[in-house]
This record gives sequence, C-alpha cells and structure tokens, in this order.
Amino acid sequence: MSDPEQDDSVPPPPWARSRRRQAPARVPLTRDRIVDAAYDVLDRDGFDRLSMRQVAGELGVAVSALYAHVASKNELLQLMYERLFREYPLPDADPEHWQEQLKEFARSGRARLLAHRDMAKVSMSGLPFTPQLFPYMERLIAIFRAAGLPPRLAATAGDLLATYTDAFVLEEQMWEDRRRTAELASWDEMRATIQGYFEELPPDRFPNLVELSADFFAENNDQRFDLGLEIILRGLASYIERPPGGAAAGDPREP
Repeated sequence: MSDPEQDDSVPPPPWARSRRRQAPARVPLTRDRIVDAAYDVLDRDGFDRLSMRQVAGELGVAVSALYAHVASKNELLQLMYERLFREYPLPDADPEHWQEQLKEFARSGRARLLAHRDMAKVSMSGLPFTPQLFPYMERLIAIFRAAGLPPRLAATAGDLLATYTDAFVLEEQMWEDRRRTAELASWDEMRATIQGYFEELPPDRFPNLVELSADFFAENNDQRFDLGLEIILRGLASYIERPPGGAAAGDPREP
C-alpha cells in the first residue's frame, strides 16, 4: 500500500496550490506609442526638457529601443508636428469663400497648437516640407490659386499664415508662463496690471501709450487673433486682379 503522503496521483487542494504571477502582456513599441509618450513629456515638462531619454523613461524602455522606430530627436519632433494634421482634411477650394476657408484653417491650427504645452516651439523647430504633408500643402495652395492670387503669393501665403499662427501661439504660451510666475490669477488680472502701468507713464513723454492704454488690452486673445487674420487676408485680397468694373473674388470691400 502506498504512502498517501507520497501519492502523486492525488492533486493538491486548491488552497495549497501556489499561484503563478503572470507577467503583463508586453505592448509592442510603435511610432504612435513613442509619439504619444513624447506628447506626455511635452505637456508635463515642456519643450526644453523633451529628450529621447525622457520619452524612453515614459515608456519604460531603454533609449536604444526607440531608435529602432525613430532615427533621432529631430525625426520625433517631425512626427509630433505631422500628428497635428491627422484627421483634419482641408476642404475643396471654393473661390467664393476662400477667406472663410483660410480663417478656419488658421483658427483650427491655433487650437491644435494650444492643445499641447510648447507645441508652437515644436512647430517652429523644423521644416514642414515632408511627403506626409504634401497632400495638405497641395490643397492649401489650391485655395489660394482659386481665389486668384498671383503665383508668387499663392506659393508663399500658406507659410505666412502658418508663421503668424505659430508666433501668436508662442506669445500666448509665453505670457501664460509669465502670468503663473507673477502669480496672477487670470489673464484679466494680468491685462489690468499692464494697462494700469501704461496709464501711469508720463503723458508728456508717452502720449500715445497713455492715451491708447485701454485699447492695447481691450480684446481677448481670440479677438486679437481674428483681427490679425483679417489684416493678413485683406492684404492678400488686395493682390487679386479685379475684372474691369468688378471686385476681386472674396474681396472684403466687396458690397
């Protein structure tokens, strides 16, 4: 008769079985995951602290693992920039509404830049001329050409709008950092502080600064951005050749 204590045919009771810990399934490293992690680092630490090492730490991998998917930090920045244009197709060119189309283009671009800390710095850190963005550039230029802009302007107007948008957002985010540093509760408080300073300047030396102190800060950033857009688009419209006795397509002075 076999010893029950040595009988291997009897399975151990459930409460005596050791539980094996299952390692979590490894998620494959991809470019999209790397870009996601780069955005997380950017939002938390800002552009100046964004590095391949920081991104690798965010993903819990060695830095060398990133280089199998992204050649360099510059390429990573380019991928982050290209991400801004995903799922944002430009409409077909409409000569009658080209200014509205371009306003939507600029407003949407500003919103996407503002969605991430220091994204304007990423946007301005490299050239936007990549094959992934060529279809987008092609449709944007088509809007300018359909409006009747001369070739030289049609080729450069998109860069003008993008530079304006980048610079505007860069200034917005810079002043937001200064607001926090100055421990001011809101933009309204910051504007009131600056306006009050201008009003107290010597009027004999700075008559215009004193007189226009309220006008410098009368509008919020949305209104200031739209005003700048209006100035740019009116300038572009002035280059459109008008038919005899008529107005240019989309001319803001058109009745």
